[in-house]
Formats: sequence, C-alpha cells, structure tokens
Amino acid sequence: MRTLCVIPSRWGSTRLHAKALQLIGDRPMVVHVWQRANEARVFDRVIVATDDVRIRNAVIGFGGEAMMTSRALKSGTDRVAVVARRVPLPLVVNLQGDEPFISPAALAGLVRAMRADPACPFGTIARRVRWADIASNPNAVKIVTDARGRAIYFSRAPVPFDWTGRDELLQHLGVYAYRRAFLMRFARMPRSALEHRERLEQLRVLEYGIRPKVVVTETPALSIDTPHDLQRAREWLTRRRRRRAG
Repeated sequence: MRTLCVIPSRWGSTRLHAKALQLIGDRPMVVHVWQRANEARVFDRVIVATDDVRIRNAVIGFGGEAMMTSRALKSGTDRVAVVARRVPLPLVVNLQGDEPFISPAALAGLVRAMRADPACPFGTIARRVRWADIASNPNAVKIVTDARGRAIYFSRAPVPFDWTGRDELLQHLGVYAYRRAFLMRFARMPRSALEHRERLEQLRVLEYGIRPKVVVTETPALSIDTPHDLQRAREWLTRRRRRRAG
C-alpha cells in the first residue's frame, strides 16, 4: 500500500519561538524529523507542510520536499489533509514536526500494523514510561487502551491512576496513521467538547465512537515544546554522538 508521510510545521509557536528552525546539532529540528521519516523506508513520499517560506527553504536546502499551506489552518491535521488532497495516496501518516528523535523502526511498525489491518481507519504509537517520569507533566499525553490495544482515552492527566506510583503509563507520541478517506472525514468533523477541554484533537475521534489502534514501541520521547525541551534535545544528541565516536 502506497504511503504518504506529512510533517506539519508552522512558524508560530507560543512556547518556543520559530520552533521548527531551532538548531539541534548542525541542522534545524524539522530537518531531523524529515530525516527520521526517510530512514523508516516505508514512505513513498515525505512532505513537510508549512505556512512559512523560511521553513520550506530550510527543508529544500537539505534535499527535502516541502509544500506551502495556509496560515489560517487551525491544526496540524488540517495541514496534513490539505497535502493529502493534493497527493492522493491511500495511507497517510501525520508525523508531528517536534519529534526529532522518533525511531524510524517505530514509524515502520505503525505503517506495517495499518497495512495488516485494513479495517482500522486510524492508528498511533505509544511507549511505556515509569509513572514518576511523566505523571505530573501535562505535555506528556497519556493513553488508556482496551484489551485489543485500541485507545479508550487520551489525557494530559495521569491516567489510569496508580495508587502506588510504581506502575507504568503509556505515553502517546506525535504520530498518526490514517486511511486517506478517514482523514478527509476527520478533517470535516466539528471539534468536540473533550478536544477543547484537554486541547487534544485526537479526542475528537473518540467522541465520534472511533477507537484508534495503538502500537506500543520502544523509541526516544523528546518532543520539543519549550526552551528546556530544546536544551535537553541538544544535550541528548551531543551525548549520542560522543558514544558513537568513542
């Protein structure tokens, strides 16, 4: 099944100015994300969808493909849907532009899982994390799943609650896989009450009765939301390069 990967990347960011073009090592964050997608070797095309010519030019400068989209779009999913209308491949992956160290193997695993389950309209990935590491962090989104590995709920709160504080939580990572027809439908759905309340657009599909597949994988989780996150990412990359050099 031919697969499109779209990386939505906008200029404006309330917590970290010009986030997409912040350097991690010798290249902008959005270029790291584009490279991870290409390393997965499961995508027919990888396109950065942006509202700013500076981001487009940075991606093209590193040999990537970028497409301009309107600044009026309200979400990354809307930006992905615009590209999917122009590039009609049957499976579409939305890879958030602030996941510079996402595992290519995790991306490939999600695509394989969706190809193996043609009845599933929507999937995402998660990793297991110690309770203490993310329970109090609202930027680390948690997932509760059912016995089949389908999502019951996404939340910024520590769910399910653990009285001991020693258990693990499922941390959601910023990757979504859609059947193209479902993505077009999702982009037209009115925004839901829970989505507004938690500021998580994936809750929209749950309120409409759709349970996405959750693929649990091992991958670094260093999404960049704040200057502190950016500094952690730079330090992580420096340590990794030193280990490889040694």
